[in-house]
Amino acid sequence: MESLMRPAPPVGAGGHPGRVLFTLMQCLPFLLGLAVLVIELTPAHFLYTGPMLTAIPALAAVALGPRGTMGAAAFAVAISATTATYNAAWGSLQVYTNFLALALVAVAGFISSTAVQARRQKMIDELDQVRRIAVAAQDVVLHPVPARMGPVSAGSLCLVAGTGAQVGGDLYEAVQTRYGVRLIVGDVRGKGLSAVRAVAAALGAFREAVHYEDDLVEVMNRCTAALRREALMPGAYEAEILLEGFTTALIAQVPDEPVVHLVNRGHPPPMLLHRGKATPLMPSTPLPPLGLEDLVTGLPGKPETYPFLPGDRLLLYTDGVIEARDREGEFFGLPETMEAIAAGTTPSQFLERLHHSLIRHTGGDLADDVAVILADRHEI
Repeated sequence: MESLMRPAPPVGAGGHPGRVLFTLMQCLPFLLGLAVLVIELTPAHFLYTGPMLTAIPALAAVALGPRGTMGAAAFAVAISATTATYNAAWGSLQVYTNFLALALVAVAGFISSTAVQARRQKMIDELDQVRRIAVAAQDVVLHPVPARMGPVSAGSLCLVAGTGAQVGGDLYEAVQTRYGVRLIVGDVRGKGLSAVRAVAAALGAFREAVHYEDDLVEVMNRCTAALRREALMPGAYEAEILLEGFTTALIAQVPDEPVVHLVNRGHPPPMLLHRGKATPLMPSTPLPPLGLEDLVTGLPGKPETYPFLPGDRLLLYTDGVIEARDREGEFFGLPETMEAIAAGTTPSQFLERLHHSLIRHTGGDLADDVAVILADRHEI
């Protein structure tokens, strides 16, 4: 099965404060025009509304672009003509002064909004180019997961929820070795090219160590050492990669025996689906993320072992899955979703259903990246 790597759907307007504010700014010139009409067509017309009309094209230039600015200016002229007719004010100096002021502000607003729109488009084009380069770099780092490896069928799903030029820091890999099938899933805190750089360092160490290290804990230690080396490279910052951008990781090994060995360094526990019931494989001793070993005294020297029988399904994932929220703030129910969508599915079908469930739960507004590896156990 091919690896599924997709960008998350765009954020909807609902529930996004910045977009709501921008919509209000777009409506403000026309609301101001309606306020002028109310004043001029009621006994309150003794108030001088000329400055309010002049402000309409100026406000439109901020949020509506060149065409919107001219449309708002025409709207203001129509209001001025209507109120001058209603109040029999034609021929007065005030009316023609208002028209002149409107014309000057409209021209100035059109010129400034045209320049702003050109600069904004240039910035968007540059940002898109940077994002394409960054996503391409991430695609090179994250390889497709093989469909069948020894006793397991596998698949992967990656959803990038970053905005602008930010790309995700989630990582995953599955490799068949002489020790069994070894899988890793991890999350570099942060986004952007520095996160991709840390992902590449950790995955490079994992891909090499899994073939030569029989000790699963030592494989994890190799990943930690790679991150520390990366932090010392020119242009890298240790605080960013190891502390502020610390990495959580989970490594699993599926041998020929019906068990799975796990080393969990601060990562969400994997979910085991056994006979239709999903259970998190919680570590007996919580361990810190990679790079934060100094915060604890002594790390366990052996992986933890759990039953993993033929017919079972193991899901390794990043926290973008369980921390996904709906509009009411409710978290995504991963165990319940696994139990509901697992029956009669292949790994690719299961991941497709999981993808749709996540998007449906969040309304297309993923707050964090998502990386998932699925492993189905078979008889050898």
